[in-house]
Amino acid sequence: MSDLDLTPLDPAWIARAVATALDEDLGPEPGRDVTTQATIPLDDRGVAHLVARAAGVVAGLVVVPAVLDQVARRLGLPPASCEQRVADGSRVVRGDVLAVLAGPVQVLLVAERTLLNLTSRASGVASHTRRWADALEGTGARVLDTRKTTPGLRALEKYAVRCGGGTNKRMGLYDVAMIKDNHVVATGSVSAAVAAVRARFPDVAIQVEADTLDQALEALDSGARFLLLDNMPTPLLREVVAAVRAREPQTGRVELEATGNLTLDRAREVAGTGVDYLSVGALTHSSPILDLALDLTPAPRS
Repeated sequence: MSDLDLTPLDPAWIARAVATALDEDLGPEPGRDVTTQATIPLDDRGVAHLVARAAGVVAGLVVVPAVLDQVARRLGLPPASCEQRVADGSRVVRGDVLAVLAGPVQVLLVAERTLLNLTSRASGVASHTRRWADALEGTGARVLDTRKTTPGLRALEKYAVRCGGGTNKRMGLYDVAMIKDNHVVATGSVSAAVAAVRARFPDVAIQVEADTLDQALEALDSGARFLLLDNMPTPLLREVVAAVRAREPQTGRVELEATGNLTLDRAREVAGTGVDYLSVGALTHSSPILDLALDLTPAPRS
C-alpha cells in the first residue's frame, strides 16, 4: 500500500467528531447507556475483536482509540487498549480481525456503536474507491472525490478516499475556486469570472467547468489550467482533450477532469480519452458501509 496518500486525520478533528457522535448516542456529556450501566458491573473486564464481516478495504481505524478514551473519561473508568492488527488502506476478507480491544466491558460496549459507525462508513468509502482505482490502474488517470460528503464527516470520508487509492479534490469552498455554470451566468462570461477570482483571491488555484469544446477553449484563453469536462460523451471528450493538448506548447500543462454520469464500466473508456482525472461524487454520497462487527469475550469472573 506504499502508493497510498495516508495524510493523517487531524487529531483535533477526530476529537470533535467523536464527541459529537457520543453526544448523539449518550445524550449531553457525560451521558449514559442505561442498558450497559444497569447490566454490567463496573469492574468487569473483557476483550473484544473488531472483525470484518465482508471483504473490502479498511479505513477509519485511527479513530478507535479516541472513541475508547472519550468513553472511559465520560464513565470515569480506566481506558481500554486498542491493538490494531491491520493498517488503514489494507484489503481484508470476511473474518479478518482488524483490532483487539481490551478493558472495562462498560467502556467496550458503550463505545461499540460509535466506533462501528465511523469505521464502517469510512471502510465503505475506501472499498468503493478501491474498485475505481483498480479499474483505472495502468491508464494514467486517477479517481477524484467531490464535496458531496456527509455533513460533519468530510475529513473522515476524504481520508477514506485516500485509503482506497483515490485522490482528494478540493476540501471545501475555501481552498480552490471552481467556476461553474451559475458563476458564469452571474458574471457574464468565463473570462469575467476568472478575472474576478484572480482579483479577489490571487493565491487560489482556479478550475473551470466546461460543457462544450468552445467553453473549454474559452476557459483556456482566460488563463484556466484545470478544466472540468462535464457530462461529455466519449467522442466529444476525446475531441476536447485533443484540442486542449494541442495548445499545451503555448499554454503549458493543463489538467483535465471528466465529471458527470461516470460509471465503473465506462472508467477505462473515459480514461482512454487522455483525461487526468475522473471525479466521482458517488464515492462519498452513495458508498454502502463495509459490514464490521465488535465481538465481545468477557474475562472470566473470579
